Amino acid sequence: MLKTIKYKTTLAASALPTPMIGSLPIKAPIAIAMFAVLTGCQTLPSKPVSTSTSTVESNPLTAHMPVMDRRGYIAYVEEQGTGTAKVSTLYSIRPDGSDRQLIDQLTGYIYAPAWSVDGQMLAYSKQAPRQNPKIYIYDRSSDTRNLVVNAEGSNMSASFSPDGQNLLYSSTIGGNADIYEMRLSDGKTTQLTTLPSTEVQPSYASDGKSFVYTSDKVRAGRPRIYRYDFVTGHATAVPTHGYVASPQLSLDGQRMAYLNGRKAAVMTLTTGQVINLAETGLDEPARLSPSGNYVVYPTRPANVGGQVTDQSGGSLVIHSLSGNTSYAISGQNGGVVRSPIWGR
Repeated sequence: MLKTIKYKTTLAASALPTPMIGSLPIKAPIAIAMFAVLTGCQTLPSKPVSTSTSTVESNPLTAHMPVMDRRGYIAYVEEQGTGTAKVSTLYSIRPDGSDRQLIDQLTGYIYAPAWSVDGQMLAYSKQAPRQNPKIYIYDRSSDTRNLVVNAEGSNMSASFSPDGQNLLYSSTIGGNADIYEMRLSDGKTTQLTTLPSTEVQPSYASDGKSFVYTSDKVRAGRPRIYRYDFVTGHATAVPTHGYVASPQLSLDGQRMAYLNGRKAAVMTLTTGQVINLAETGLDEPARLSPSGNYVVYPTRPANVGGQVTDQSGGSLVIHSLSGNTSYAISGQNGGVVRSPIWGR
């Protein structure tokens, strides 16, 4: 059954510690556990925050990327401090490490950025101390940030429809974590899932006819990935094994990036073949480039003895799925790097 709700759209700022939705912890796009040394992994020097436009084709690491990939932007979150002193900064950067730009910053948490298909808008959740996560949209062309979901409860994991007219997200407004779709023109919102279990992390398919998401409806605390069909209103399980979460489909619909246990992974949907990339120390998934030929995921180096701390820094790793080569881009200020997403 579908429920239609009207939310008030306002402007404000917001963000608290990582919330628990049902029995499934929601971490800024989920990811992995220990820094893996990548063969041929090269770290690009951190560059100052800039608003200028750079020529990315000059970097040999990106020279062979499709134009849609190398000219796109990767948004990510960098965290510094702990507890009530936690500061989260949202950046965008080119895949060659140039043109880093600060998008937003607050004392608190920023979760799960998501680009629109055209790369002009970026949705993300902000959570200020003693407040619930709220969803904002950053418009790159006007350099503005608007609050679009201000419902009671945790509002997380936004995903733009292919035409940019609607937004999927999860919310606990009803007391349970369910998935909603909002029409951005007027804020009209429809509840798509009504199960007593935890339904989170929706992500549209590129044809707009379905979306994938995470649910623990079979066994609490043991999430699986499902695909919801808009025509039928029914969901079917995507064949996976073990603990899986945080799916994202490629634009051609052939691949799915997700968290496979504690590893960032990519599955070819037609064959079921899985590429397990790495355990990053953050339990976050990989995210596909616009072409689907590359992925980006965050890493966190291990201290002596394989232990990690909140202040151990981190990088973005960019990995070629066809060439099996990788390189890394360091964070801006030595903080923990999280939730990268690759847009056009």
